[in-house]
Amino acid sequence: MDPITEQDVAHALEILGLTLPITTEDLDRAKRVQLYNWTPTRYAGLTNNPKQYMQQFRKAEEMTRTIEAAYALLSAVFVPDTEG
Repeated sequence: MDPITEQDVAHALEILGLTLPITTEDLDRAKRVQLYNWTPTRYAGLTNNPKQYMQQFRKAEEMTRTIEAAYALLSAVFVPDTEG
């Protein structure tokens, strides 16, 4: 696995709409907000055009994966391990 760079952290912060310093609560809240905004099922009633719907659905699925990855990266960097 590649080492985590400063650019990776900056990109993850941008995806979640956060700025430093962050707390665990900020991180969790940002993840919930972004996942709510990009939930693929929100696109079900927006259009009657199946092709357009699937494009939006796929984009939302991709953003959901991106948000989860950004959250995982920031959790690994900023949240201390409590296991002892």
